[in-house]
Amino acid sequence: MLELKRTPFHERTSRLCLPQNWRRWAGHIVAGSYDLNLDREYWAIRDGVAAIDVSPLMKYIITGPDAARLLHKLTPRDVQKMAVGQVGYTGWCDEEGRLLDDGTISRLAENTFRLTSAEPSLRWLSMNAVGMDVTITEVTEQVAALSLQGPKSRAVLNRCCAKTLDKLKYFKVMANTLAGKPVTISRTGYTGDLGYEIWIDKADALHVWDALMEAGGDYGIVPCGILAMDMARVEAGLFMIDVDYTPANHAWIEGQKSTPLEMGLDWAVQLDKPGYFVGRRALEREKGEGSAWKLVGFEVDWEKMEPLFARVGLPPQIPGMAVRESLPMMQGDKQVGYASTSTWSPVLKKYIALVHLQRPYYEPGTALTMEVTVEHRRLQAPGKVVKLPFYEPEWKKK
Repeated sequence: MLELKRTPFHERTSRLCLPQNWRRWAGHIVAGSYDLNLDREYWAIRDGVAAIDVSPLMKYIITGPDAARLLHKLTPRDVQKMAVGQVGYTGWCDEEGRLLDDGTISRLAENTFRLTSAEPSLRWLSMNAVGMDVTITEVTEQVAALSLQGPKSRAVLNRCCAKTLDKLKYFKVMANTLAGKPVTISRTGYTGDLGYEIWIDKADALHVWDALMEAGGDYGIVPCGILAMDMARVEAGLFMIDVDYTPANHAWIEGQKSTPLEMGLDWAVQLDKPGYFVGRRALEREKGEGSAWKLVGFEVDWEKMEPLFARVGLPPQIPGMAVRESLPMMQGDKQVGYASTSTWSPVLKKYIALVHLQRPYYEPGTALTMEVTVEHRRLQAPGKVVKLPFYEPEWKKK
């Protein structure tokens, strides 16, 4: 049996994880939550500052004269135009335009990039780098990653970093020193709030954790697990691999595959960029013809859901965490799609879901129903299709 790996922060997180609520992530063991419920961790993301161990992310350093050329070929983003210090979110596809994975590209120097991904990508990178002057190094286990999210995250970092974070713009990255240790800090995250991700040599991980906890004491810093982050990322309209889409190389049938256009990444598919990239022809066809499916948002009509529970003498029952379960989406007696993740949104006071819908039902405002279970009976809760994200605070990009 393959033993799960521990992240560089495990010595701290394991002592703080009160319910011993552990989850598996990319071969690592990480805290699902630190408390017996998610309220404190969730509201730290939305009202204060939360520290989230995201070390299991796959990380690759790509260097050499052809580094930009390789990433330009692999992704629909115009990597050649990225400036040093810029971060770009992207997906990447097979030749049929089907999504394989998604992550970020950071341009650390003219010929040096860091790529993050959810799944192992070294083989795919190497296959496409044949004949190029480029070196690809996986640094997943050598680099710890800590996500600091919430409206007070900048104030905490400014307390313990040598350089102020006040001028670091959204989706930019900088070299810095945190409590005397060299780090890079990107203004990125997976919560849809103001936030940063700190990239640290694993030997310095505990020192950085301790410094942040001390600096964040006056701001009520809270260690946060991946379950509270899951609720926040749905509010932000952010999808998750193996939950909201199946990577093309893992799919059993064609119907399980998705394209970046179907997943709502139109803004990250730059068909006007020069030259070939993997999946270009297929994505150009889809852009011209329109997508058969789209990932969109869905808001349940609370007043119309209440009677479904009232009939059996109950108030509406809402999940205490994000539900990663496929739920049928209906228009009348016809199934037109499915919800892949649903959750109660504490900040919006709404029951929301990320849903995959067939054309033409994915247009905003379309009235549909989503399956809910009431006393062991499957019923339909009315609601409407909405644009993503559900929630985007004004301070996120300021």
